Amino acid sequence: MPISEAQVRTAKSAAKAFKLYDSEGLFLLVTPSGGKLWRMRFKFNGKEKLLTLGAYPKVGLAAARKKRNAAIEDIQAGIDPAAARAEAKAASAQAKRNTFKSVALEWHQLHLHEWTPAYAAQILKRLEADIFPKVGEDDIAEIKPAKMLEVLKAVEARGVLETNRRLKQYCSAIFRFGIASQYCEHDAAAPLKGALKPPPRPKHHKALARSQVGDFLIRLAGYDGEPETRIAINLALLMAPRTTELRASRWSEFEGLESDQEEGLWRVPAERMKMSAPHLVPLSRQARALLLELKKRTGKSPYLFPSNTAEGFMSNNTMLFALYRLGFHGRTTTHGFRRLFSTEANEHGWNEDWVERQLAHDERNRSRAAYNAAQYLSQRREMMQWWADHLDGLKATEAARLSGRGALESDVPST
Repeated sequence: MPISEAQVRTAKSAAKAFKLYDSEGLFLLVTPSGGKLWRMRFKFNGKEKLLTLGAYPKVGLAAARKKRNAAIEDIQAGIDPAAARAEAKAASAQAKRNTFKSVALEWHQLHLHEWTPAYAAQILKRLEADIFPKVGEDDIAEIKPAKMLEVLKAVEARGVLETNRRLKQYCSAIFRFGIASQYCEHDAAAPLKGALKPPPRPKHHKALARSQVGDFLIRLAGYDGEPETRIAINLALLMAPRTTELRASRWSEFEGLESDQEEGLWRVPAERMKMSAPHLVPLSRQARALLLELKKRTGKSPYLFPSNTAEGFMSNNTMLFALYRLGFHGRTTTHGFRRLFSTEANEHGWNEDWVERQLAHDERNRSRAAYNAAQYLSQRREMMQWWADHLDGLKATEAARLSGRGALESDVPST
């Protein structure tokens, strides 16, 4: 005989669990601790099974019967209600997890306005080919650096080192987005720096070693050629532009030189950039001082470095020949200053994206919105002031070394 609501409500616990049966397999299990749990016993494909329907009083008698009737309908339709419940529960748990793929797609969507359609598609294609099959369904909060190393080592084994470098960048950006969105707490790709083979560096454009920079700057300060050439070489070192961008620069492209209240800026127009996109170069205090010195000399010309050449500005070989005169033939080029800056900035822990933007790299893969030359401008301004101060420090260290050596030599008595 079916049980009543009153029986359910007044049922008291006993030393052992007992059952109050309703009908069609439904019963109430009363536990020794006083719990009242709805269960349904049924047969499916000849096997006896048990289905959990909830706890009283949250699920009353009427609600329990309703759930039982729905389960009977499933059985009659050839559906195992216990298995269906387990699958639904698993699907719900999966939906609540923030998988690497779901977070990556959210990150990708967020940045679509910065990329050309081709570049956006390329990023997604790379992730789908090499990352999603390995960790796409993993909870992003549970992914460890060891797992990311395993994934990227597999790509490295194919010899596509530049692609692997970019994949690491994408994954790190996705993890950082996940941290900001409270999906995870750590960037599992960040500790991999130094654990993967870097892409080969170009063999051309020799760069100074850090140990040579101080000596170079001391010699440059004493350069006995044209002051404009000395300033040009200094600016090439301080701002890390391409030589053509600097040689053809115009005074109209510079702002914020005169007032300490303004932040100096060089707006390089698109037509002079390698990738045909405008570029902003933040100016350090040292660069501004050199530009003001130069302006006293060439400020009446539209060009920073006017010349009687057919182009109307400094020739391509002027700075190169000055480097020869300084004793650095075959040891560096003005383009090598860019490599020096990149090496030093990366080794001192500056964000790789900031360094690449300062060098105006990889622009052809970005939309006009991302061509926005102001990208990372405030961060790059800080970085370029560090770079100028770093160069001053290397020069001062070398000067002190030479001074100390001179003092020691002067103490040696003559014979």
